Amino acid sequence: MESKFYQVDEHRAEKVHDLFATIARRYDLLNDIMSVGLHRRWKRRLVELAGEPRDVLDLCCGTGDIALRFRARVVGVDFTEEMLRVAATRGNSEVSWIRADALRLPFVDESFDAVSVGYGLRNLSDIEQGLREVLRVLRPGGKFVSLDFGKPESAPFRALYFGYLRIVLPILGRMFCGDPDTHGYILTSLRNYPAQRGIKEMMTSQGYRDCGFEEFWLGSMAINYGSKPR
Repeated sequence: MESKFYQVDEHRAEKVHDLFATIARRYDLLNDIMSVGLHRRWKRRLVELAGEPRDVLDLCCGTGDIALRFRARVVGVDFTEEMLRVAATRGNSEVSWIRADALRLPFVDESFDAVSVGYGLRNLSDIEQGLREVLRVLRPGGKFVSLDFGKPESAPFRALYFGYLRIVLPILGRMFCGDPDTHGYILTSLRNYPAQRGIKEMMTSQGYRDCGFEEFWLGSMAINYGSKPR
């Protein structure tokens, strides 16, 4: 199914903002339901892959569940105020919450040792520009890690997985958010997302080093990683 929250024109960012404003209060609950709680394990692995950074930027931070996992000084950035309000209620003096656009970050060059993204890269209106901004704000040797939905290589499993996204997720969207399009969006956006292999190629072409990815659930979820040259 298509989703009214997905557009490929100049209104892409506006529609994504509307989506996350709608689901902010139910976001964490639905992540637990959709992944049977496994997203917590994948996010722990994301943090492990970032190493031991001193200063972290958690991009598209949403409700802050990844930002709060780091033992570092963290800046959580999101452009949806409703998401940041939820994040702010969690309370942590080591995390600063900032509303900003991932494509035009308000930080000077080489500000962070690591940049993390959880389920956010897929939603950018210009992924390549987002990757350029991440590279700009990373310090030499700094790491970028991104967790998102993936595309399994196995055709039978991919069909089963896409069927789940097409049928079950809109039902959850209707039940918990009052609108099936909130979670019908996931499959629509994933179809147009280069996923783990395509993101690796994009990162390599932009100058990231040591690029790769780890897969979970037969490639239905993946963490992309890479670093800025020293």
